Amino acid sequence: MDKIKIIGGNSLFGKVYISGAKNTALPIICASLLTDEPVTIKNIPFLSDIKSLNSLLLQLGTDIVEKQEILNGHNTQTITYHTPKPTSLIAPYDYVRKMRASYYVLGPLLAKYGHVELSLPGGCAIGARPMDIHLSSLEQMGANIEIKNGYVVADIKGRLQGARISFHSASVGATCNILMAATLAQGTTVIENAAKEPEIGDLIDMLITMGAYIEGKNTSTLTIHGVEKLHGVTHQIINDRIEAGSYAVAAAMTHGRLELVNANAEHLQTPLDILRKTGVNVEITPNSIIVDAQNAELKGVDIYTDYYPGFPTDLQAQFMALMCVSQGAALVTESIWENRFMHVPELMRMGANINVHGHASAIVRGVEKLSAAPVMSTDLRASFALILAGLVAEGETIVNRVYHLDRGYETLEEKFKAVGANIERIKESD
Repeated sequence: MDKIKIIGGNSLFGKVYISGAKNTALPIICASLLTDEPVTIKNIPFLSDIKSLNSLLLQLGTDIVEKQEILNGHNTQTITYHTPKPTSLIAPYDYVRKMRASYYVLGPLLAKYGHVELSLPGGCAIGARPMDIHLSSLEQMGANIEIKNGYVVADIKGRLQGARISFHSASVGATCNILMAATLAQGTTVIENAAKEPEIGDLIDMLITMGAYIEGKNTSTLTIHGVEKLHGVTHQIINDRIEAGSYAVAAAMTHGRLELVNANAEHLQTPLDILRKTGVNVEITPNSIIVDAQNAELKGVDIYTDYYPGFPTDLQAQFMALMCVSQGAALVTESIWENRFMHVPELMRMGANINVHGHASAIVRGVEKLSAAPVMSTDLRASFALILAGLVAEGETIVNRVYHLDRGYETLEEKFKAVGANIERIKESD
């Protein structure tokens, strides 16, 4: 239970190197289970979620070889995964409870080996995230699925069968899982109302390079013509748009200037539009995004989270922190998760003026300043919002339960220190 201590008041200046995307790395790592040949993945971030998933794959019998290398000026991991024959088809509770994305082994193992037993997953407590879309879709493809003693037990005789599947919501997780499963199914699978996030496009690119036949990338209808076998590949994952957006808010809130190196502006068009409306200058270069708020008079702007290309729910908490110190009022509407305002009471402890209406919307009225206070992290993105508030608050802020941050933000303190923040980690033993 480490803590992070921040003394607010410093404007941030310099370069922040954006890491590989966690939300791409997790399904792509699991896609390595679709082949018995080696799969090498570049640009993997150093995160606890990656460690947790690697531990699960080791338990399944995957050989994992890790090495560090510099990509585009940034220290990254290149990891080779090789599962010639799994030693287990069971994803146990002790592994899966640490992170919800462990469910990405479901589609690949069932498609490749015809059986999988998956503990019902854990993850951030941001609302009900049922697996019904995943399971009903696999049943439409011929799988027999039961829930026994907290485990999903899935079997298939022969191969999964192609099917026309229509999602009732554009679930990223279900899109990735059914997409992976369909690559080895017999016949053609059509996924309607598929999610269109850039992370899914990256997964599709890798699967195609492995020999999959997929049509409809970046659209809401994906057509997958199943093949009998996929082969190994070397693939470099995209950079993390949520991390880039988070540091963009840090530049804005502290009235600084940050160059977000390796960030892709095409993946952040809606959040960057919001930033510009607050009064911040945003410049796009071929390999970076420059956010300059040195002379900005921040103004509140309404936010409505939505599926891509709408405003990402994973940036809602960070942008709410920005609205807390912007002039005027802003309406923040959360349309994806019903329990994603848990950061609100913590921000209010620091002097924010926020009124929550039901589970879906909050009115934020900007205040002149925030005041330091001890606060508690509740989930990954809320944790970063509290860090942002601490950066501009008067006095010393202590953010507790920062293990959430380690799941999704690589070397956070080092990146902030390099651009002028007064921030340090307090170890439990200190």
